[in-house]
Amino acid sequence: MEMVTRLAKEHPVVIFSKSSCCMSHTVRSLISSFGANPIVYELDEMPNGPEIERALIRLGCKPTVPTVFIGNKLIGGADEVMSLNVKNKLAKTLMDAKAIWVWKRT
Repeated sequence: MEMVTRLAKEHPVVIFSKSSCCMSHTVRSLISSFGANPIVYELDEMPNGPEIERALIRLGCKPTVPTVFIGNKLIGGADEVMSLNVKNKLAKTLMDAKAIWVWKRT
């Protein structure tokens, strides 16, 4: 778990993903559409990916991907990110984490 929390602290937006996961791609695209530049760790391409995946399970992440941290806070998976977006709270969350500086809704 220590490795997950350390990786999550290094950047405003961190996504733990698998390269074959369509929901991971969707979440990444959504966050990027706000102008954020998430750091994505593809667990299936990392030598310590299984270890990180076990740590995500211990944090209560089921399914394990995508798992999103914004501002060093565990947001959750695709459902939680989509829910923030539907409630018009995702932009503010990204701004609070300094992942984006301005957001003009069009």
